[in-house]
Amino acid sequence: MNKIMIIAEAGVNHNGDLNIARQLVDAAWAAGADAVKFQTFRAELLAAPSAKKAEYQSRNTGNNNSQYEMLKDLELSWKDFKVLSQYCALRGIQFLSSPFDEESMEYLVSLGMEIIKIPSGEITNYCYLKKAAELKKPVILSTGMSSPEEIGEALNLLDTGGQDITLLHCSSIYPTPLEDVNLNAMLTMREAFHKKTGYSDHTAGIEVAVAAAALGACVIEKHMTLDKTMPGPDHRMSLEPDEFKCMVDSIRNIEKAMGSGIKAPALEELKNRDHVRKFLIAAKDIQMGEPFTMENLCAKRCSPGISPGISPMKLPQILGTCADRDYRKDEKIAE
Repeated sequence: MNKIMIIAEAGVNHNGDLNIARQLVDAAWAAGADAVKFQTFRAELLAAPSAKKAEYQSRNTGNNNSQYEMLKDLELSWKDFKVLSQYCALRGIQFLSSPFDEESMEYLVSLGMEIIKIPSGEITNYCYLKKAAELKKPVILSTGMSSPEEIGEALNLLDTGGQDITLLHCSSIYPTPLEDVNLNAMLTMREAFHKKTGYSDHTAGIEVAVAAAALGACVIEKHMTLDKTMPGPDHRMSLEPDEFKCMVDSIRNIEKAMGSGIKAPALEELKNRDHVRKFLIAAKDIQMGEPFTMENLCAKRCSPGISPGISPMKLPQILGTCADRDYRKDEKIAE
């Protein structure tokens, strides 16, 4: 099993503060994430002043401002993202940020960002997807709220550049109830589109992300926050650093447990085999010249000998007659 890429989705959980964003980089690195991902946008290009908040955004931030005003408060500058990119390099963790417009996408790539992470909301954005194809970078495409037809159309645009494309199954409900996860859809997409697949997790816990690892996800993305009680739209459904580390450790354990897929005894098993398998012994005293039968033989744990895993009808033919010696009850039959 190849190593799963684990992305700590810092998103906008920095609340527009570069220092908090740096702390999120530190926390993601300490938790063992492979990458930390932010969101790069300019509020005026992302939402109209009249745009209403999603229900979960209103629930978590109140209704005192519009979606545009909320986003404006959560913006980081392009200069901030340059600082974060350099800080990630210093920390030894991959820098990612989801661009929400074409100019942001180009800027992030100019910083050396190696993967374009496309958020679910942009999957029907023709000009945006066309720009991603032109940049010829590996793409991770989230598919929340999407139909198979929409995913297929997006791939038709993206595939023109010959990029390495990974599809992430997700449910754009924050947090996602377990009954709405539909984790098997990740496997359906893999078979339908012949692409690598992963999972962007918006559930409250870690068990679904771990299950996705067992199902063969090659990328797992999960929101991280420094503190769930902080103000902002996404903190409550994010993992705090200790929870995120628990998820990472569990996923790494699953990777070890999945193995090669070849059914064969492990080396440590072979040490136990002769101690727990049964071998043929005398069920009662057997005299030399007496034929071996199912009545005078049985199988018990003993030192290695003749396996009882042969057909009872063939047993007399294979063993024949007790020709060389007498056997006492519970004595192993010699090979």
